[in-house]
Amino acid sequence: MAKAKTELVIVESPAKAKTIEKYLGGDFKVIASMGHLRDLPRSTIGVDIANDFTPEYIPVKGRESIVSDLKKSAAAAKVVYLATDPDREGEAISWHLKELLEIPEEKARRVTFNEITKRVVMDSISAPRDIDMDLVNAQQARRVLDRLVGYKLSPLLWRKLGKPRLSAGRVQSVATRMVVDREKEIRAFVPEEYWLLDVLLDRCTQEGSFTARYYGDGEKKRELHSEEEVDGIVRDVEGKHFTVQSVKRGEKQRSPSPPFITSTLQQEASRRLGMTPVRTMSVAQQLYEGIDITDHGTIGLITYMRTDSLRVSDEALASAREFITGHYGSEFYPGAPRTFKARAGAQDAHEAIRPSNIMLTPESIKKDLTGEQYRLYRLIWGRFTASQMSNAVYSNLVIDAACEGHVFRANYSEIKFPGYTAVYEESRDEENEEVKKPLPDLTEGEAMEAKKYGREQRFTQPPARYTEATLIRALEEKGIGRPSTYAPTISTITGREYVAKEGHYLKPTPLGETVSSLMGEYFKDIVDLKFTARMEDSLDEIEEGKKEWKQVLREFYGGFDSELNEAEKALDGVRIKVPDEESDELCDVCGRKMVVKNGRFGRFLACPGFPDCTFTKPIVIEMPGKCPKCAGRILKRTSKSGYTYYACEKGAECGFMSWNVPVKDNCPECGKTMFKLSGKGQKKPFCINEACANFLPEEKRGYKKKTTGTKPDARKTTKKAEK
Repeated sequence: MAKAKTELVIVESPAKAKTIEKYLGGDFKVIASMGHLRDLPRSTIGVDIANDFTPEYIPVKGRESIVSDLKKSAAAAKVVYLATDPDREGEAISWHLKELLEIPEEKARRVTFNEITKRVVMDSISAPRDIDMDLVNAQQARRVLDRLVGYKLSPLLWRKLGKPRLSAGRVQSVATRMVVDREKEIRAFVPEEYWLLDVLLDRCTQEGSFTARYYGDGEKKRELHSEEEVDGIVRDVEGKHFTVQSVKRGEKQRSPSPPFITSTLQQEASRRLGMTPVRTMSVAQQLYEGIDITDHGTIGLITYMRTDSLRVSDEALASAREFITGHYGSEFYPGAPRTFKARAGAQDAHEAIRPSNIMLTPESIKKDLTGEQYRLYRLIWGRFTASQMSNAVYSNLVIDAACEGHVFRANYSEIKFPGYTAVYEESRDEENEEVKKPLPDLTEGEAMEAKKYGREQRFTQPPARYTEATLIRALEEKGIGRPSTYAPTISTITGREYVAKEGHYLKPTPLGETVSSLMGEYFKDIVDLKFTARMEDSLDEIEEGKKEWKQVLREFYGGFDSELNEAEKALDGVRIKVPDEESDELCDVCGRKMVVKNGRFGRFLACPGFPDCTFTKPIVIEMPGKCPKCAGRILKRTSKSGYTYYACEKGAECGFMSWNVPVKDNCPECGKTMFKLSGKGQKKPFCINEACANFLPEEKRGYKKKTTGTKPDARKTTKKAEK
């Protein structure tokens, strides 16, 4: 007869349970709770406000059999290890399990795993602790606060706007306001004219030329605001020799970025991999909980992914040094471990996000991972490894050429020592860096002859709309929310249709603007960024044992309840209409300007003349630039096979379409819209006009995706269409 297992370990997920059970074996039984088993009820507010905000927790419906099995296992075990995630939420789940399963104090043990490796699991099991009630109370305070706001405000929105799916919340309402405020900035923006003036300079005594841009008068930098200013400078220097005024050579070093925390991982995965924050966290959870790796068994590949700490363990730093010096050479290691300072208010309970074992390189385990797991692991592994490497060194050259007191400047930078860039380079929100040619070896006083002037009129641009990545960064910088809230917040405001995604950018809908305006008028504290940040600080103080959680609730509810009563009186009998979002598209039937509507399958365009006119059509996304064949608009389309392509708005009448992405830049030679490759590869734009001297044939455009199925035929069609 098999010996009964006397020690029980409870975790949240089956994947985590499977990994840990392999490490423990013996007398240990590991069971998954499948997440929360006790929570506030869904049908009622579940908070007894009159009884000092006492939460009314109940078992989660549909989990009865799990609760029953866990109760039996807990009763039979000598010791119960509550091994849920190492954060506020995980601590609260452990506490709820202890209460719901009626586990006696003397049997309950709390353990946490910053990474799920055999060493960490065994060390944690051998050193359990009590449940940290400060952590639990911080989570209870957040849960009750969010329930009070949601259940008190949401019905008011339903009644006044006539939409039953609306919701309000502490963090989501602030995030919506930030997107709305950015849109107001964009609308109010008044562009200012400015000009760029370039000159192509030839050496007088030997071969060599370069382009320099107008810098200013003497040592003073000057901006050009009109064509008249540009013409005046050209008149001053035209037909006269330039002189090399200065040649400055130097070195510049660039340090690596710190390892990821939750927010930076979500930002970089969004920019570089195109992953939504929710998807990023889901895949990161898989990497944390454990993957079956050939010759290693099931192992957690990364440390816990909900953290805002930049701390790294001494053991991990030593492993990084060993790996870097062994694989790249001692010159790629800076000589001492790098440490990074976290932002003010960051919690230091966990390490930064890093690989559990740096020796498991992404390529070595690629065959054991899904595509998403591999790409995200490669990102995390690369960022951490680079964070412990030497600086990248660049040699810089700056040349000033002067004529009649006017200075034109050219600069060039090239990498001298790759350092950390041999492993990882951080992406940018906007890929707009110019690719510059090397400069000739000039000497001060050398004469130059102007061959050609180039002038370009530009206008200052409004602030860019938020992307998911930049909104997360802004929330973090302003102290709104915490690592666990970023992804669900963005998911909520897009799911509630307060914010719509247009390409990579977030734009408020009329519904979002209406709700944000209503909240701003009647619930100023809820949408006030500083108030919300202070509330996050209060929750942190509860966690640190500096504040009593119910006192925080009392202080908040007094003002909130007063605002709620005032709003109810002011809006009594009022019904607020959400304006239609008007588009630039005209109805094909009656010619009216179409409006954006929301349906079961997302947003679409509809004629405002309904029910007299019932015409609808899909939303089109207009791309920058003009059709190179007829100068019409270029629209983003999706093929029946699900591939994205770009076509002229006139369709078959024009015939232009391309798999390459149009960009805002025009070809300097022919003036037509330039394109770049799709995806995350080469970003340099190219000209597709075969009659242009700058035309770049398809075989020279760089990285080309492998194609299968119907796509190669589509590419042949593209080549014909582009011609």
